[in-house]
Amino acid sequence: MNDYADFWYDSSDGLRLYARNYSHPSPRATILCMPGLTRNAADFSELCEALRGDYRVLAVDQRGRGRSAYALDPATYNPLVYVKDMFRMLDVLNLPRIIAIGTSMGGIMSLLMGAMQPQRLVGVVLNDIGPVIDPVGLDRIRRYVGKIPAVASWDEAVAQVRALNAPVFPDWQAADWQRFTRKLYHEDPQGIPHLAYDPAIAMSLQETAGTPALDLWPAFGAFESIPMLVIRGATSDILSPACVAEMARRKPDMVTVEIPDRGHAPMLDEPGARTAIHAFLASLPRD
Repeated sequence: MNDYADFWYDSSDGLRLYARNYSHPSPRATILCMPGLTRNAADFSELCEALRGDYRVLAVDQRGRGRSAYALDPATYNPLVYVKDMFRMLDVLNLPRIIAIGTSMGGIMSLLMGAMQPQRLVGVVLNDIGPVIDPVGLDRIRRYVGKIPAVASWDEAVAQVRALNAPVFPDWQAADWQRFTRKLYHEDPQGIPHLAYDPAIAMSLQETAGTPALDLWPAFGAFESIPMLVIRGATSDILSPACVAEMARRKPDMVTVEIPDRGHAPMLDEPGARTAIHAFLASLPRD
């Protein structure tokens, strides 16, 4: 039995979109969890369970991921449209203020949301992402997103996921890989696993190859008075130590934590990440 309710809403262009709604009768605040490029709400399962005692938590499937509908126009697979979807969901739920927790692309969305409607954010947690995306990691992602071969069984799916992600989680055991794989794939009526995202989300990545990177420093500047926690995987190839140092220089009150034995991106169930998140949330005003 799930400990969350299914929440469905319609985007402004008519897509049926989905979120997990972990309700609370009197929450300290509402937390919005936004996953990375190819990921979905299941990434936050353990974190949501850990937070739901004090907070209302929403974990979303962006368009083209998880249980949300696939876009008719692949051009809408871009962060500005995703942010528009998020604001629409918050308006439907009558939620004027939230705490954002964003992994990778979800963190980019958090930055854009803060730049567009800063009054909406009580605080933000950026998981292994910042205003500068390391081109080494971005090129790695371009090489596999939308290009992963189909599998015929769950054993093949686990092997495939492990081959792609072993450097990110070097200490994981067989059970960890099984659990992780179940979050990334869904099963068809014949029992065959399929990746839980639209391969067309890769189009925007390929189209921007060789072009100047998006400048997110202006968006970061909007967070001068918004509390921020930045979590970095110690071996991340997306968020560099130099970027974190510059973020800290521009925002001296920013809290940072580095997670050992993690690349891009930590799952936020690591003890160091979990301790930092709980402490950061406790420091925020009740909203």
